[in-house]
Amino acid sequence: MGSKRDSPVNVLSIWLRKRSMKVKIFLGILLAFSALVALKFTIRDPNFFFQVSETIHIVGLIVLIYKLYAQKTCSGLSLKSQEITALFLTIRLGVSAYMEANIHTVLDLIYLLSTLLVIWLIRFKLKSSYMKEFDNMWLSFLVVPSAILAIFIHPFTRHVWIARVLWAFTVYVEAISILPQLRYMQNAKMVETFTGYYVFALGVSRFVSLAYWIIHTYETGGKYLFLFGYGYLWMLAALLTEVIQSFILADFCYYYMKSFMQGQLLKKMPV
Repeated sequence: MGSKRDSPVNVLSIWLRKRSMKVKIFLGILLAFSALVALKFTIRDPNFFFQVSETIHIVGLIVLIYKLYAQKTCSGLSLKSQEITALFLTIRLGVSAYMEANIHTVLDLIYLLSTLLVIWLIRFKLKSSYMKEFDNMWLSFLVVPSAILAIFIHPFTRHVWIARVLWAFTVYVEAISILPQLRYMQNAKMVETFTGYYVFALGVSRFVSLAYWIIHTYETGGKYLFLFGYGYLWMLAALLTEVIQSFILADFCYYYMKSFMQGQLLKKMPV
Protein backbone atom coordinates (compact mmCIF):
# COMPACT_ATOMS: atom_id res chain seq x y z
CA MET A 1 0.00 0.00 0.00
CA GLY A 2 1.58 3.27 -1.16
CA SER A 3 2.36 6.01 1.30
CA LYS A 4 1.01 9.53 1.12
CA ARG A 5 4.44 10.64 -0.05
CA ASP A 6 4.02 8.49 -3.18
CA SER A 7 0.61 9.92 -4.08
CA PRO A 8 0.27 11.40 -7.59
CA VAL A 9 -0.41 14.89 -6.17
CA ASN A 10 2.74 14.78 -4.05
CA VAL A 11 4.86 13.45 -6.94
CA LEU A 12 3.54 16.20 -9.23
CA SER A 13 4.20 18.82 -6.54
CA ILE A 14 7.82 17.67 -6.14
CA TRP A 15 8.30 17.67 -9.92
CA LEU A 16 6.93 21.24 -10.21
CA ARG A 17 9.13 22.53 -7.40
CA LYS A 18 12.21 21.36 -9.30
CA ARG A 19 11.26 23.26 -12.45
CA SER A 20 12.55 26.75 -13.23
CA MET A 21 10.29 29.81 -12.97
CA LYS A 22 10.12 30.09 -16.78
CA VAL A 23 8.86 26.51 -17.01
CA LYS A 24 6.27 27.15 -14.29
CA ILE A 25 5.02 30.27 -16.09
CA PHE A 26 4.83 28.35 -19.37
CA LEU A 27 2.88 25.51 -17.73
CA GLY A 28 0.52 28.04 -16.13
CA ILE A 29 -0.15 29.70 -19.49
CA LEU A 30 -0.61 26.30 -21.13
CA LEU A 31 -3.11 25.26 -18.46
CA ALA A 32 -5.07 28.51 -18.84
CA PHE A 33 -5.08 28.15 -22.64
CA SER A 34 -6.27 24.54 -22.39
CA ALA A 35 -9.07 25.62 -20.06
CA LEU A 36 -10.13 28.33 -22.54
CA VAL A 37 -10.21 25.84 -25.42
CA ALA A 38 -12.26 23.40 -23.33
CA LEU A 39 -14.74 26.14 -22.41
CA LYS A 40 -15.01 27.29 -26.02
CA PHE A 41 -16.04 23.86 -27.29
CA THR A 42 -18.25 22.82 -24.36
CA ILE A 43 -20.25 25.99 -23.61
CA ARG A 44 -22.49 27.36 -26.35
CA ASP A 45 -24.71 29.79 -24.44
CA PRO A 46 -22.74 32.99 -23.65
CA ASN A 47 -24.92 33.74 -20.62
CA PHE A 48 -23.84 30.44 -19.09
CA PHE A 49 -20.38 31.92 -18.46
CA PHE A 50 -21.81 34.67 -16.27
CA GLN A 51 -24.18 32.29 -14.50
CA VAL A 52 -21.31 29.92 -13.69
CA SER A 53 -19.13 32.83 -12.57
CA GLU A 54 -21.74 34.18 -10.16
CA THR A 55 -22.64 30.68 -8.92
CA ILE A 56 -19.00 29.93 -8.05
CA HIS A 57 -18.83 33.23 -6.19
CA ILE A 58 -21.96 32.37 -4.20
CA VAL A 59 -20.55 28.92 -3.36
CA GLY A 60 -17.41 30.65 -2.07
CA LEU A 61 -19.60 32.84 0.15
CA ILE A 62 -21.48 29.81 1.46
CA VAL A 63 -18.18 28.20 2.45
CA LEU A 64 -17.25 31.45 4.19
CA ILE A 65 -20.55 31.56 6.09
CA TYR A 66 -20.03 27.94 7.17
CA LYS A 67 -16.62 28.94 8.54
CA LEU A 68 -18.13 31.80 10.50
CA TYR A 69 -20.83 29.63 12.06
CA ALA A 70 -18.70 26.51 12.61
CA GLN A 71 -15.57 28.16 13.99
CA LYS A 72 -17.36 31.15 15.57
CA THR A 73 -14.60 33.52 14.50
CA CYS A 74 -14.20 36.06 11.70
CA SER A 75 -10.43 36.41 12.03
CA GLY A 76 -8.75 36.68 8.65
CA LEU A 77 -11.78 38.29 7.03
CA SER A 78 -12.02 41.91 5.83
CA LEU A 79 -15.24 43.66 6.79
CA LYS A 80 -14.49 46.50 4.38
CA SER A 81 -14.24 44.12 1.46
CA GLN A 82 -17.68 42.73 2.32
CA GLU A 83 -19.14 46.21 2.78
CA ILE A 84 -17.93 47.51 -0.57
CA THR A 85 -19.24 44.30 -2.14
CA ALA A 86 -22.65 44.92 -0.58
CA LEU A 87 -22.52 48.49 -1.93
CA PHE A 88 -22.04 47.57 -5.57
CA LEU A 89 -24.45 44.61 -5.29
CA THR A 90 -27.24 46.80 -3.88
CA ILE A 91 -26.82 49.30 -6.70
CA ARG A 92 -26.46 46.60 -9.36
CA LEU A 93 -29.55 44.78 -8.11
CA GLY A 94 -31.66 47.90 -8.47
CA VAL A 95 -30.25 48.79 -11.88
CA SER A 96 -30.48 45.19 -13.07
CA ALA A 97 -34.16 45.00 -12.07
CA TYR A 98 -34.75 48.10 -14.21
CA MET A 99 -32.53 47.24 -17.19
CA GLU A 100 -32.65 43.41 -17.39
CA ALA A 101 -34.74 41.60 -14.73
CA ASN A 102 -33.42 38.13 -15.60
CA ILE A 103 -31.55 35.22 -13.99
CA HIS A 104 -28.61 37.52 -13.22
CA THR A 105 -30.92 39.64 -11.06
CA VAL A 106 -31.89 36.56 -9.05
CA LEU A 107 -28.26 35.52 -8.61
CA ASP A 108 -27.33 39.05 -7.53
CA LEU A 109 -30.11 38.93 -4.91
CA ILE A 110 -28.76 35.66 -3.47
CA TYR A 111 -25.24 37.08 -3.60
CA LEU A 112 -26.31 40.26 -1.78
CA LEU A 113 -28.26 38.44 0.94
CA SER A 114 -25.26 36.15 1.58
CA THR A 115 -22.94 39.16 1.79
CA LEU A 116 -25.26 40.99 4.19
CA LEU A 117 -25.32 37.91 6.41
CA VAL A 118 -21.50 37.88 6.49
CA ILE A 119 -21.47 41.59 7.39
CA TRP A 120 -23.99 41.03 10.20
CA LEU A 121 -21.95 38.17 11.60
CA ILE A 122 -18.73 40.22 11.59
CA ARG A 123 -20.29 43.42 12.98
CA PHE A 124 -22.40 41.87 15.72
CA LYS A 125 -22.26 38.14 16.43
CA LEU A 126 -18.48 37.70 15.99
CA LYS A 127 -17.36 41.26 16.63
CA SER A 128 -14.83 40.26 19.33
CA SER A 129 -12.74 38.24 16.82
CA TYR A 130 -12.65 40.96 14.13
CA MET A 131 -9.12 42.35 13.75
CA LYS A 132 -9.84 45.95 12.76
CA GLU A 133 -6.18 47.01 12.82
CA PHE A 134 -5.45 44.83 9.77
CA ASP A 135 -8.49 46.07 7.84
CA ASN A 136 -7.13 49.57 7.18
CA MET A 137 -7.75 50.32 3.51
CA TRP A 138 -9.74 53.51 2.89
CA LEU A 139 -12.82 52.65 0.83
CA SER A 140 -13.01 56.22 -0.46
CA PHE A 141 -9.84 55.51 -2.46
CA LEU A 142 -11.79 52.82 -4.31
CA VAL A 143 -15.28 54.32 -4.51
CA VAL A 144 -14.52 57.91 -5.55
CA PRO A 145 -12.29 57.12 -8.59
CA SER A 146 -14.81 54.49 -9.71
CA ALA A 147 -17.64 57.03 -9.53
CA ILE A 148 -15.69 59.63 -11.50
CA LEU A 149 -14.71 57.08 -14.15
CA ALA A 150 -18.34 55.89 -14.43
CA ILE A 151 -19.53 59.42 -15.18
CA PHE A 152 -17.22 59.68 -18.20
CA ILE A 153 -17.15 56.06 -19.39
CA HIS A 154 -20.44 54.16 -19.32
CA PRO A 155 -22.64 52.22 -21.77
CA PHE A 156 -24.69 54.17 -24.30
CA THR A 157 -28.07 52.46 -24.35
CA ARG A 158 -31.71 53.49 -24.43
CA HIS A 159 -31.90 53.57 -20.63
CA VAL A 160 -31.79 56.75 -18.57
CA TRP A 161 -28.37 58.34 -17.99
CA ILE A 162 -28.21 57.71 -14.24
CA ALA A 163 -28.93 53.98 -14.69
CA ARG A 164 -26.10 53.67 -17.21
CA VAL A 165 -23.66 55.52 -14.95
CA LEU A 166 -24.62 53.41 -11.93
CA TRP A 167 -24.17 50.22 -13.96
CA ALA A 168 -20.67 51.30 -14.97
CA PHE A 169 -19.92 52.24 -11.35
CA THR A 170 -20.78 48.72 -10.15
CA VAL A 171 -18.52 47.19 -12.80
CA TYR A 172 -15.55 49.32 -11.74
CA VAL A 173 -16.09 48.80 -8.00
CA GLU A 174 -16.50 45.04 -8.39
CA ALA A 175 -13.11 44.86 -10.14
CA ILE A 176 -11.30 46.24 -7.08
CA SER A 177 -13.62 45.11 -4.26
CA ILE A 178 -11.22 42.31 -3.26
CA LEU A 179 -8.35 44.74 -2.55
CA PRO A 180 -9.30 45.34 1.13
CA GLN A 181 -9.27 41.56 1.70
CA LEU A 182 -5.87 41.15 0.06
CA ARG A 183 -4.56 44.13 2.05
CA TYR A 184 -5.87 42.53 5.25
CA MET A 185 -4.07 39.26 4.51
CA GLN A 186 -0.90 41.15 3.67
CA ASN A 187 -1.04 43.04 6.98
CA ALA A 188 -1.80 39.90 8.97
CA LYS A 189 0.89 37.93 7.08
CA MET A 190 -1.29 34.83 7.13
CA VAL A 191 -4.35 33.37 5.41
CA GLU A 192 -7.10 31.54 7.26
CA THR A 193 -8.09 28.28 5.60
CA PHE A 194 -11.71 29.09 4.80
CA THR A 195 -10.84 32.66 3.82
CA GLY A 196 -8.39 31.14 1.37
CA TYR A 197 -11.14 28.94 -0.07
CA TYR A 198 -13.32 32.02 -0.49
CA VAL A 199 -10.68 34.13 -2.25
CA PHE A 200 -9.73 31.20 -4.49
CA ALA A 201 -13.40 30.82 -5.46
CA LEU A 202 -13.37 34.49 -6.45
CA GLY A 203 -10.32 33.84 -8.62
CA VAL A 204 -11.99 30.94 -10.42
CA SER A 205 -15.15 33.02 -10.81
CA ARG A 206 -13.23 35.84 -12.47
CA PHE A 207 -11.38 33.44 -14.78
CA VAL A 208 -14.69 32.08 -16.08
CA SER A 209 -15.97 35.60 -16.65
CA LEU A 210 -12.75 36.66 -18.37
CA ALA A 211 -12.92 33.52 -20.53
CA TYR A 212 -16.23 34.79 -21.94
CA TRP A 213 -14.60 38.02 -23.09
CA ILE A 214 -11.52 36.35 -24.54
CA ILE A 215 -13.48 33.68 -26.44
CA HIS A 216 -16.03 36.07 -27.93
CA THR A 217 -13.43 38.69 -28.80
CA TYR A 218 -11.43 36.00 -30.61
CA GLU A 219 -14.45 34.55 -32.42
CA THR A 220 -15.49 37.97 -33.74
CA GLY A 221 -12.00 39.12 -34.64
CA GLY A 222 -12.19 41.92 -32.09
CA LYS A 223 -15.53 43.23 -33.37
CA TYR A 224 -17.26 42.11 -30.16
CA LEU A 225 -15.66 45.04 -28.35
CA PHE A 226 -17.54 47.46 -30.60
CA LEU A 227 -20.96 45.79 -30.67
CA PHE A 228 -24.32 46.68 -29.16
CA GLY A 229 -23.90 50.43 -29.61
CA TYR A 230 -22.45 50.65 -26.10
CA GLY A 231 -19.64 52.96 -27.11
CA TYR A 232 -16.06 52.04 -27.89
CA LEU A 233 -14.56 53.16 -24.60
CA TRP A 234 -17.18 51.37 -22.48
CA MET A 235 -16.64 47.90 -23.96
CA LEU A 236 -12.87 48.28 -23.73
CA ALA A 237 -13.17 49.53 -20.15
CA ALA A 238 -15.40 46.59 -19.21
CA LEU A 239 -12.85 44.16 -20.64
CA LEU A 240 -10.04 45.95 -18.84
CA THR A 241 -11.84 45.62 -15.49
CA GLU A 242 -12.10 41.86 -16.01
CA VAL A 243 -8.39 41.65 -16.82
CA ILE A 244 -7.43 43.78 -13.79
CA GLN A 245 -9.58 41.75 -11.41
CA SER A 246 -8.19 38.49 -12.77
CA PHE A 247 -4.59 39.65 -12.38
CA ILE A 248 -5.28 40.91 -8.85
CA LEU A 249 -6.41 37.41 -7.87
CA ALA A 250 -3.92 35.48 -10.00
CA ASP A 251 -1.03 35.85 -7.54
CA PHE A 252 -3.13 34.56 -4.64
CA CYS A 253 -4.45 31.63 -6.68
CA TYR A 254 -0.87 30.68 -7.59
CA TYR A 255 0.15 30.44 -3.94
CA TYR A 256 -3.12 28.68 -3.11
CA MET A 257 -2.43 25.93 -5.63
CA LYS A 258 1.22 25.74 -4.57
CA SER A 259 0.29 25.28 -0.90
CA PHE A 260 -2.48 22.84 -1.74
CA MET A 261 -0.20 20.62 -3.80
CA GLN A 262 2.44 20.70 -1.07
CA GLY A 263 -0.15 19.66 1.49
CA GLN A 264 0.43 22.78 3.58
CA LEU A 265 -2.13 24.68 5.57
CA LEU A 266 -3.27 27.87 3.88
CA LYS A 267 -2.38 29.86 6.94
CA LYS A 268 1.26 29.23 6.04
CA MET A 269 0.90 30.70 2.59
CA PRO A 270 3.17 33.68 1.79
CA VAL A 271 1.30 36.93 1.17
